[in-house]
Amino acid sequence: MSTAAAPARTLRAGTVLADLLPASRTRDIALVVGGAALTGLAAQLSVPVPGSPVPVSGQTFAALLVGTALGARRGFLALALYAVVGMAGVPWFAQATSGYGMPSFGYILGMLLAATVVGALARRGADRSVLRTAGVMVLGSAIIYAVGVPYLALATGMSLGQAVAAGLTPFLIGDALKAALAMGALPAAWKLLGTKG
Repeated sequence: MSTAAAPARTLRAGTVLADLLPASRTRDIALVVGGAALTGLAAQLSVPVPGSPVPVSGQTFAALLVGTALGARRGFLALALYAVVGMAGVPWFAQATSGYGMPSFGYILGMLLAATVVGALARRGADRSVLRTAGVMVLGSAIIYAVGVPYLALATGMSLGQAVAAGLTPFLIGDALKAALAMGALPAAWKLLGTKG
C-alpha cells in the first residue's frame, strides 16, 4: 500500500477558493447568498462594548473571509446583499438590528469595500501563506475602520478622537485574534485541497 500523497493540482492564475467548485451561474448565486447569510449569522455572535455603540461581533471576520474565499466580485455582491437586506429590515446586523440609521452602519459599508479589496488580493495569491494572509486581514480591517470610525463620529456627534476611542481601540485585540484564525485557516484550506498556484 502506497502512502505517497497525491500530487498537488496546479491552478490557473487568479483562482480563489470558491473557484475550486464546478463553475456555473447557480454556484455563483449560491456563493453570494451563502456569503451574505454567513455574515448575518456571524453578526449574531456579538458582545456589547461598554461606552461604545459598536459591539464586538463576528461579522467583520466573516466579511473578510467571504471576500477572500469568493473573490472581489462575488465578495462585493455578498456584502452588498447583506447590507441591502439588512437595510430593508431583516434583523441580521450585529445584535439582531437592521436599518441604516445606526451609528455602526459605516462599518457595514467598510466591510463591503474591504471584502472587495481582500477578494482582489486573494486572486493574486495573497491567501496562500500565513504572512500574506496576515497582511490581507490587517488591510481589510483597516479599510473597515477607515469607513466605520468617521461614520461613527458623524452619526453620533463624537469628535474623531472619541470615535477612535469608542469604535477602534476596544476592537484591536479581537481583530488580532481574528487575523490569527484567518492566518491559519486560509493557507491550511489551500494545503488541504492539495493545490499550488
